[in-house]
Amino acid sequence: MNPTFKKVHAEIQRGMGLSRCIKCGCMKGTLENLKASLPLLKLKDASELLRNVNEWYEQLQPLEYPCFGCKYCIPPEAMTMLTSKYPVLASATLSSCEIQVDNSSWPPVEGEYTVLNKAAPVAVSTLASVKLEEKLVKLNPDGLCIVGKTETENIGIDKIIKNVISNPAIRSIILAGKDTAGHQSGKTLKALWEKGVDKKMRVIGSKGRRPILKNVSKADVDAFRKQITIEDMIGSGNTRSLTKKIRDLAKAATANSTASGCGCSSTCCDTAPVAMSAPLLSKAAKKVSTVKAIKYSKSSIKLDKAGYFVILPREQNGTILVEHYSYDNKLVRKVEGKNSRDLYLTIIKNKWVTDLGHAAYLGKELTRAELAIKAGYQFVQDGA
Repeated sequence: MNPTFKKVHAEIQRGMGLSRCIKCGCMKGTLENLKASLPLLKLKDASELLRNVNEWYEQLQPLEYPCFGCKYCIPPEAMTMLTSKYPVLASATLSSCEIQVDNSSWPPVEGEYTVLNKAAPVAVSTLASVKLEEKLVKLNPDGLCIVGKTETENIGIDKIIKNVISNPAIRSIILAGKDTAGHQSGKTLKALWEKGVDKKMRVIGSKGRRPILKNVSKADVDAFRKQITIEDMIGSGNTRSLTKKIRDLAKAATANSTASGCGCSSTCCDTAPVAMSAPLLSKAAKKVSTVKAIKYSKSSIKLDKAGYFVILPREQNGTILVEHYSYDNKLVRKVEGKNSRDLYLTIIKNKWVTDLGHAAYLGKELTRAELAIKAGYQFVQDGA
């Protein structure tokens, strides 16, 4: 194995030996990127590494956090080693299907944030500081629209762009709290505002590990940069100074709005005012259609070849027991857990369910069982 592949293999193997890595989004995302990109290299070493990647992926535990915030983040560092040597791999990573946009409400992209006032002009990213978000929510200063963390320099920023350009009331974004050491999401967001992206949608001037935006268009980025200003308070966790900055920016936005006669400053807008009910979405976003669900009868449901499950809530100890049977009614295994999420992720991870419809049904019924225990009512499993 050549030196590059050897280093990548050693780094990921080291990460897989750490409890925090095997349940972190950084490791999961890196392995998924490698699964997607390694086939592009017609090399024996790439094929060998891919076999290891598939084995490691099966060893991952249920995801507990998107990023643990390590100073040295092993998985993306390993990925950077590989893409530096083989740039062609970068084009096959960070799939554009990782975020879902719902244009029927605001914010259109779900995430870990809190909306305080949709009509307010200031947004705050607390980067990797979760507790800072909680403090600002409690204070609820005038002028604060939305506040939340941003831990990654790619998908995290994609989400910010989509949510901001769909709300023309937002005029400023404050970057505060601790920046993620390797991802540098705060510095990347600032670089995006200052310099934009290149032809490959890489943020110009960013020193983050993977500052490539694949869920937004160039038009989205241009609209974002034109709409807002960035206030760099990275490293600050002082709620008093942050509250003052939010109020000052809100006052300035109100003054500019009054002066220009629209919801933005006089220099940023050459069109008529846009109402909140008409989001500033890119053409790509407007093409997304809504599909009406088809009404299915129970007779149309296909049986999962892996067998069926019997769900048994146990009120006495607050656990749920799941019995897995083959279609000759032979008990195959028992799975026990305290919540529906752990149970269905364990079942899916071990491939004890092979049909998507069956997996969805199982998640629904396990959630009902969990609620039955909490609320104290009798659980009767749905037959289909």
